[in-house]
Amino acid sequence: MKPLSILTVLALCGSLCAPLMAAEAPEGLKGCAAKQQAIRTQIDQAKAHGNAEQQAGLEKALAQTQANCTDAGLQKERENKVLDARREVAQRQADLDKAMKKGDSDKINKRKDKLAESRKELQQALDEMDQ
Repeated sequence: MKPLSILTVLALCGSLCAPLMAAEAPEGLKGCAAKQQAIRTQIDQAKAHGNAEQQAGLEKALAQTQANCTDAGLQKERENKVLDARREVAQRQADLDKAMKKGDSDKINKRKDKLAESRKELQQALDEMDQ
């Protein structure tokens, strides 16, 4: 029974990592073309796993992307996401500074964790700008 459990865990990990790998922009493609290719990759994976509902949703997303996506619009969305993330980091930093003035170590640790999470989201938004 144990080998079956290990195989199940490996299969689960593989299926959870697949969307992350598919979200990466293919080499040489940028903007809407990269976004569409990433969706096509996810569609292929959904087909391979027999997930018809996910496949249908992704095909709808691809059609909408093909109809509505412009590189300028996508760039503007990404810029707005970066601005929002920067505001969030600034707010989290202010919250941390306030907690540090009060000296509450529990709140300080929570605020540090939230600030780190916000910085990570900002970095992800900045990375998306290059795609």
